[in-house]
Amino acid sequence: QVHLVESGGGSVQAGGSLRLSCAASAVTYSTYYMGWFRQAPGKGREGVASIWRIGGSTTYADSVKGRFSISHDTAKNTVYLQMNSLKPEDTAMYYCAAGRRLSLFEKDYSYWGQGTQVTVSS
Repeated sequence: QVHLVESGGGSVQAGGSLRLSCAASAVTYSTYYMGWFRQAPGKGREGVASIWRIGGSTTYADSVKGRFSISHDTAKNTVYLQMNSLKPEDTAMYYCAAGRRLSLFEKDYSYWGQGTQVTVSS
């Protein structure tokens, strides 16, 4: 069974940083591409970043390129999202997801965590 648990959200001022973590089961981590998505109030879910553990291929949304970085720790079966230079528009619920391709499209992901809230104040 696929089980994803996010952590690391919180409140921060604009310009600050946060690191989100997504812990997955060993089977999940070794089988699926991992992605981070976010959903702001009143908006649809937006793909932020995705990674494949083999070779470390990544892709990012244009809105976060140069500010966010996705990485993984094989020993811990954990995927991270380092978020720097945060802006108020980054405020959203952030979700970890597992899917079958390197993608920022929600339709390519089958399994989702419960989410962790990120709030950026100006």
